[in-house]
Amino acid sequence: MARIFCIANQKGGVGKTTTAVNLAFATAKAGCRTLLVDLDPQCNATGSMGHKPADRHPLLLDRPLRESLLDTAEELLQLLPGCRSFQDVDQMAKEGNGQAAVLQQHLDSGMSGFDLVFIDCPPSLGALTQAALAASTEVLMPIQCEYFAMEGLSQMIQVIRQVMQTQPGKLTFGGIVLTMYDPYLELTHEVDREVREFFGEIVFDTVIPRDVAIAEAPSHGLSVLDYAPRSKGTRAYIELCMEVLERD
Repeated sequence: MARIFCIANQKGGVGKTTTAVNLAFATAKAGCRTLLVDLDPQCNATGSMGHKPADRHPLLLDRPLRESLLDTAEELLQLLPGCRSFQDVDQMAKEGNGQAAVLQQHLDSGMSGFDLVFIDCPPSLGALTQAALAASTEVLMPIQCEYFAMEGLSQMIQVIRQVMQTQPGKLTFGGIVLTMYDPYLELTHEVDREVREFFGEIVFDTVIPRDVAIAEAPSHGLSVLDYAPRSKGTRAYIELCMEVLERD
C-alpha cells in the first residue's frame, strides 16, 4: 500500500508547494515510484514541473485517474495536474458532496502502482484540504521560521484530529519541517526551539534553508535537485527525503 502524504498548512507562503515538489523528486530519485497530486487551485506544483494546468480537474472526470497522469523529467515520478477552473474548484470544495470519499476511492483503487503519493493542498482548512487529509495516511506540515509560525496551528491540528477520529488508525502525523531557515537570525532559532519544545520528535531534524536556488528552480520547470545539484537547498531536500523514508 502506498504512503499518501497530505502536505498541508493553512498559512500561505510557508514552502508547502516547494516542499511537495522537491520531496517528490527526491523520493523518485531514491528509487521510489512517486505521484504528486496538485490539489491547489493555484496550480503552482503543476507549473513547477513544466506542465500546464488541466482544463478540467482529473478528479471530476468520469474516467480512470491513470489516464490523466503526466510524465515528468524524473522517470519514476508522475503528476496529476491541477485545474484553475472556478467551476471545478467550486464543485470539489462544496461541503457534503462526497468529494473526500471520491478522492479516497481514486487513491485507494488507482494508485496501487506507487510507493509514495504527495498531495499539495491549498493554503486553507477548507473542504479540499479536509478531503486530502481523509484520503491520506500521513500529514506533513511545513512551518516557516517567522514570528507568526505558530499562529493558527491549533486550528490545523484540530482538523487533523477530527479526521483521525473519523478514520481511526489510518491517518498519522508524518512530521513537521521547518522551512526558510536562516541560521544567522535569532528569530529563526527562537522559532526552532519553540516548535521542537511543543511538538517534540515529530519535527524533522532536517531544516530547509533560505536558498535562492530553491526560489529560481520553478521558473525553469525544474526541481532544485536538477537546477542546482550542489546547492544548500538540494542537500536539505535529499536529507529530508532520507528522514521520510526512514520513518516508514
